[in-house]
Amino acid sequence: MRAETQNTVAEIEKSLELLRQRMDWETAQHRLEEFNARVEDPNLWDDPAKAQALMRDRQALVDAFATHDGLKQDLQDNIDLIELGEMEEDDEVVAEAEEALKALKVKAAAKELEALLNGEADANDTFLEINAGAGGTEACDWASMLQRMYVRWAEKRGYKVELQSEEAGGEAGIKSCAYKISGPNAYGWLKSESGVHRLVRISPFGKGTRETSFASVWVYPVVDDNIEIEVNPADIRIDTFRSSGAGGQHVNTTDSAVRITHHPTGIVVTSSEKSQHQNRDIAMKALKSRLYQLELDKRTASINEAHENKGSAGWGNQIRSYVLQPYQMVKDLRTQHETSDTSGVLDGALDGFMAATLAMNVAGKSRAEASGE
Repeated sequence: MRAETQNTVAEIEKSLELLRQRMDWETAQHRLEEFNARVEDPNLWDDPAKAQALMRDRQALVDAFATHDGLKQDLQDNIDLIELGEMEEDDEVVAEAEEALKALKVKAAAKELEALLNGEADANDTFLEINAGAGGTEACDWASMLQRMYVRWAEKRGYKVELQSEEAGGEAGIKSCAYKISGPNAYGWLKSESGVHRLVRISPFGKGTRETSFASVWVYPVVDDNIEIEVNPADIRIDTFRSSGAGGQHVNTTDSAVRITHHPTGIVVTSSEKSQHQNRDIAMKALKSRLYQLELDKRTASINEAHENKGSAGWGNQIRSYVLQPYQMVKDLRTQHETSDTSGVLDGALDGFMAATLAMNVAGKSRAEASGE
């Protein structure tokens, strides 16, 4: 077997090892047997919500077994084909099996990443907020660039993207915007993007100088019907104001937009794209999602620290730098993942950065460490 093919096999085996770790392989079969026994209980559906949760957990484990076993079988089948082809000196069979292994490596890596999305709310839809930080007009323009980047990323994945609110910048770009992004594991993928993003470039506004701009991105899971979040009416203030969003004459001349302020936490959410009644509902859901995120943060020390140190969108708080001048580089300061394809990143090519952060968060380990290297 050629050295390149041996390396491909090793990469697939690493992915399989990580899948086993995520499943807690030593106890996975016992847990499945327990699920199967509970499914046979005739009283299971007396509590529909509990039964549905059990069935979801069981199916997730069944799917994990099927994924692992399918990849393992495909790997062995192609190794056997290569060995057979080499014995019979059939180069065509060897070449076909080697190509199949390359495709299997890509598939295994994708399944490996999906296995990392097992947080409590990872499967949920998500709210995404962008706010211009230090840098004035430059920062507002940078915020609009990030807005386009995330919309492009979501659209490429086939996610549904809904604008919740937007405030235009004074001269260019936006001061802030909020989106609801819906699709499988939307929150799980985007949660690693929370933080301050820094841009270095030559100013496009006639200055001819190199400028540094900042914008903050914050991501919160959409709270589904299975999660109870209570909001005390005495803790919130609801304000209505004139919408400045796109629309007809009616939209621009009535106080249709809604802002909700949660006094205990200082959280402020807005919605200004639809009727006032719809906006109240959207804003309240956004508030509950923010409160739920705070609860998740308490359970995850690293995320909690990031939010406690949220601070201003400026120097010292950034998670990622996008340098367009004097060289081309996007670098994540947490994982050290980087690329010189700045135009690709700004056009939504973010999967590499998200994957690196997910891998780093596996029990606090890098992908290599988690794979047993």
